[in-house]
Amino acid sequence: MAIGSKNLAPVELDKIEDSLLVEELKKAKEELFNLRFQSATGQLESHGRLRQVKRDIARIYTIIRERELGIRAVPAAAAKAAPKAKKAEAAEAPAAASNSEAQKEA
Repeated sequence: MAIGSKNLAPVELDKIEDSLLVEELKKAKEELFNLRFQSATGQLESHGRLRQVKRDIARIYTIIRERELGIRAVPAAAAKAAPKAKKAEAAEAPAAASNSEAQKEA
């Protein structure tokens, strides 16, 4: 997926897992830094590219936040992994609680 292109539509972002979105966000931020540096030194050829990358960053942040709030669905592959992690955490919680109670008694 190219940053700053028409391929980076919210429909396309919906198909990407959170970890890959974070990676894309890092790439976009690096590109924005480089573009700003080029602009400051007078080497930037396409000023519209700055606008595209800023919008892409905003899109990625929006998708991530909507997933946190439950507004937007998580991709199927990530959704299957998440319940397993929650079950593991739930199983660890009672064990941790009993350990802390045992330490208090001692």
